[in-house]
Formats: sequence, C-alpha cells, structure tokens
Amino acid sequence: MAQSSIEWTEMTWNPTTGCNKISTGCKFCYAEVMSKRLQAMGIEKYKDAFQLAIHEDALNIPYSWKSPKIVFVNSMSDLFHKDVPLSFIQKVFKVMNENPQHTFQVLTKRADILYKYHKQLNWTHNIWMGVSVEDARVKERIDYLRKTNARVKFLSCEPLIGPLHKVNLKNIDWVIVGGESGRTPRPMDVDWVLDIQQQCEKSKVAFFFKQWGGTNKKKNGRILNGKTYDEMPETEDVYF
Repeated sequence: MAQSSIEWTEMTWNPTTGCNKISTGCKFCYAEVMSKRLQAMGIEKYKDAFQLAIHEDALNIPYSWKSPKIVFVNSMSDLFHKDVPLSFIQKVFKVMNENPQHTFQVLTKRADILYKYHKQLNWTHNIWMGVSVEDARVKERIDYLRKTNARVKFLSCEPLIGPLHKVNLKNIDWVIVGGESGRTPRPMDVDWVLDIQQQCEKSKVAFFFKQWGGTNKKKNGRILNGKTYDEMPETEDVYF
C-alpha cells in the first residue's frame, strides 16, 4: 500500500499489477509509465514492468491498517482484466467485505467482465465500483455498471478526451472529471467539463473535478466556475 496524491482517495492497494491497452483512454497510461520506473528502481513487485501479475501476499495488507482509510484498489492494474481469475477477484472482495471500516474504490475499463461476474461477488456498502468513461465511444460501460449489484457506483471521466452529452446518470452516485497530463496530453475543452457538471447538478449526482491536466498540471490547477468541486457520494455508514 502507498499514500496517494490522487485527490479523490487517500491511499492505494494493488493486489494485481500490470494491464494492457483496450481503448483510447489508455494511450498515455500513467500506470504503465510508473511500472517501468519502478522496475528500473529494482522494486520486486514490478520486475516484469507492466505485465499482468497477481500478488496473493498483498491480500493481507488491509487487515493491518489501524484507522479507517479511503483506498483506491488497483491503481496500477485492472481487477477485472480478462486474465484475472474470478476466484482471485472473490478473494479481493472477501478482504474488502471483512474490513468494513475502510472504503474501497474499484475502477475498471472492462465493464463487460464486471457485469459478467457481479452476481458472484459480495457487494458490501464499503465497496464503491466505478468505470472509466473517457468519451462517448465507451458510454456503454455506464450501462453495464448500472446493472450491477454495487451499492455505490461512480464514473471516472479521466482523461476526458471528448464530450459526453446526455449521459444517463440514473443509479450513478458520483462523477469524477479530469484532464490528461504528461508530456503530450490531449486537450480537454472547458465546455465538456461544464456540460458534465451541469448534468450532475440537474441529476443530483456528486461531482468531483480533479484537474485540468496539461504539461504542467499543478500550474493549471483544478478550479472550475471559480471554485473547487470536491463532492463525494452520500453513503450509509453500515459495518458488516
């Protein structure tokens, strides 16, 4: 586990690492770049760089946290990658089920596999399930997510590389929007962001604006409409 600089979470936990590109949002994958950097540093977990790897030993980590955490699960991978066995996904869910004091945020681009498995997973209140939606070409991921048994459902529109008009936000609890960063980031139009923010406001869905991105994301900041949007989904404080 590691403390995270990601604005909408506190820390990361990676029971799997590695992935492969499946859509345009993956083009400049930060996790791939970071994996290669960690490999060069000699970190054993990343000895195969961005090749998919399953880490059984990481399953014990959440039991050691002494205070409640907000945790981004698999920041360096995708739990619903086609080569991750359902049996291992169930083990990850068991850990999350047995640690109700923590909030676990799971994010996938493979919404079809998520939907295929969702009835075989135990969706306790502390598991927030999200899908990445970078542009209108992958809006079907939202429909897959909506059909799952997840208690809290969210969209990560980052990197937002195209407009998302008339999004069906029924049964969606939270939307994160962010621009791409790095050496050659694709631009994000302010009108795309404002449109999503207004859709969320109309549908009473929590809206979180993460960043404008660009080659200097710190300088560009995260101010929209003269303010920061740090809204989080309303949840039930239920321990199991």
